[in-house]
Amino acid sequence: MQGDGGGDGYGDQQGNGYDPEAKEANAVKEVKESKTEETEEEEADEAEEVKPEADEAEEVKPDTGKDSEKKVPDPRPHLNIVFIGHVDAGKSTTCGNILFLSGMVDERTIEKYKQEAANKAGESWFYAFIMDTSEEEKIKGKTVEVGRAAFETVNKRFTILDAPGHKSYVPNMIAGASAADVGVLLISARKGEFETGFEKGGQTCEHALLAKTLGVDKLICAINKMDDPTVEWDEKRYNEIYKKLSTFLKKSGYKEDQMIFLPMSGLMGDNIKERKGTPAWFTGPTLLDALDGINVARKADGAVRIPMMEGYKDMGAVTAIGKVEQGTIKPGMKCLVMPTNNKCTVTSVFINDVDMQFATCGENVTLKMSGISDEELKKGYVLCSDKSPIPAVTKFKATIHLIELGPDRPVMTSGYVAVMHAHTTSEECEILKLYETMVIQTKKKEKNPQFARPDSVVVCSIKLARPTAVDTFESSKQLGRFTLRVDGRTIAIGKITELPKSASTD
Repeated sequence: MQGDGGGDGYGDQQGNGYDPEAKEANAVKEVKESKTEETEEEEADEAEEVKPEADEAEEVKPDTGKDSEKKVPDPRPHLNIVFIGHVDAGKSTTCGNILFLSGMVDERTIEKYKQEAANKAGESWFYAFIMDTSEEEKIKGKTVEVGRAAFETVNKRFTILDAPGHKSYVPNMIAGASAADVGVLLISARKGEFETGFEKGGQTCEHALLAKTLGVDKLICAINKMDDPTVEWDEKRYNEIYKKLSTFLKKSGYKEDQMIFLPMSGLMGDNIKERKGTPAWFTGPTLLDALDGINVARKADGAVRIPMMEGYKDMGAVTAIGKVEQGTIKPGMKCLVMPTNNKCTVTSVFINDVDMQFATCGENVTLKMSGISDEELKKGYVLCSDKSPIPAVTKFKATIHLIELGPDRPVMTSGYVAVMHAHTTSEECEILKLYETMVIQTKKKEKNPQFARPDSVVVCSIKLARPTAVDTFESSKQLGRFTLRVDGRTIAIGKITELPKSASTD
């Protein structure tokens, strides 16, 4: 039993007057996965006609036993895309237009949304209404929860995660980005809007940093609103934004081949599916072409790892929702839920409400479970293979990149308290010991320092308030990255380098 934290030998360190910041913890709301996904039953029927690209899908042979009447997943690779950026950069509008241009929304629905938008947020918001489904979102014109919708190209299948841009909704954006494979960073080219999003306090930089930490290795930087009267497809404006943004992203750890820059208009549809009004000075790909060309490395043969978004009862059946980060999940599989160590069996695997023979890594799945209650399937828990479970720890060693600290605590020392976000979990934590710091600008290193300042890389140990299911970055990238946040601000991004030798997996 892991509840007392004794599994790794560090449980006795948990009290000692530890007072984590409840304010930040309260800010992390449960992100309810919207049920607005398009049913893709036709995909499985057409699977034979599509030339498979995904090695991982081909490795899993269709069942010939009692589950053989269930469908085989579409062999085209599935990717989750997170659309991120400052508030009003045009994320929901762009997502809505992508769905329209991909044939996922018909003209009649668009007309309905046009009338509704004119009465609520303003006429130009009609595409956004496809993604912003709650009344609060429609009236405010801001995305609060992470909307979800599916579309496809010739070679790939995609699920859009339309992340909120407003500062107070960043914990929701983290939940969206933690499940993403590809990021589309939308930047408004409109005079004044780019500057607001990019300077201190704007969300453009923070979202890009968070995306990198949460495992989004490929970033498409879409410079939006190029048709605006203050821009008029001006190449100089595009180059100015490109220069500032690419410099910042390189500092954040993105390499040249991980970034794709392109201009577009989310509202008019220029350079989304077709070039349309895109000027001759831009010779690169359209947004959908860029997405279609992205390939993501997978560990299809690894032990099953599914960080959970939520667990609930659906007409009496215990159900879990998550994304397969590693391995292949099949009906009848015996699993463990970590860190609680509860045993369970997967009875059915659904992709977009279609009962499947299996689901391989990259897929968003809904699982019917037996041998466990919905109370024991919580957001942040990890469903894993019973033969090779993920470790549950209350302490680990990490390398973190310290970005900024608050004016009240301008340096990081032992005892510094924050909230750690890793995959779908968030947990209060404390810095136990600083082993080494390196100032990024001068590359000057210091062993066993008393404190660390922003713009430095720190090797440290971190203690968690409760046992948490994580892994080293080397074993599993998605489960070994994390961010540290304090008072609504991201202060550090990092990766787990070492777990205690007694880390519990049984």
